[in-house]
Amino acid sequence: MKIRHVLPPALIAGLLALTALAADHTAPTATDPAPAKSETCVVSGDKLGEMGKPFEYIYKAAGKPDRVVQLCCKDCVKDFEKEPAKYLAKLDAAKAKKP
Repeated sequence: MKIRHVLPPALIAGLLALTALAADHTAPTATDPAPAKSETCVVSGDKLGEMGKPFEYIYKAAGKPDRVVQLCCKDCVKDFEKEPAKYLAKLDAAKAKKP
């Protein structure tokens, strides 16, 4: 006689709920979901889109809203993280110039 193991529906529902919660915590989110519009990468100065789709980096700082920054590639993240205030100031200055 074969013994079949059946998971109760409540256990399956619980596992699915935990999976959904885990997925929510790993997905990057920002309080300012719209990236700062710029035509060039604030780190390299290269025109965005020349190396493919711009990389959207979410900058998080304690006590400040998250910001989405468009960079030309993932490699620029390391340089951005070294001096974020410098690059955020560039983005803010470019944003202030646009009408």
